[in-house]
Amino acid sequence: QVQLVQSGGGLVQPGGFLRLSCAASGIIFSIHDMAWYRQAPGKQREYVAAITSRGRTNYADYVKGRFTISRDNAKNTVYLQMNSLKPEDTAVYYCKTGTPSPGYWGQGTQVTVSS
Repeated sequence: QVQLVQSGGGLVQPGGFLRLSCAASGIIFSIHDMAWYRQAPGKQREYVAAITSRGRTNYADYVKGRFTISRDNAKNTVYLQMNSLKPEDTAVYYCKTGTPSPGYWGQGTQVTVSS
């Protein structure tokens, strides 16, 4: 059974930082691409960042330079370091598996950026 268990998130002031974690089980984590998505209230879920099994990263333009995706294969965990947070980053954030077993999602974690 594949499980993605997220942690981190919370309330932070504009300009602050947070780190999200996503621990995987039930898959061979090291061979999987992984990604982060987010969904703001009243909006569709949108892509944030991805990392390949070899560590190559990609970012949406609206987080480039502020967010960093990384992985620790020894811990079966993918991270999203979020710096210089803006109110428009407020959303529920989800991790997701990619190739070779795409489509598994974490439970979501709320990030709220507000003064």
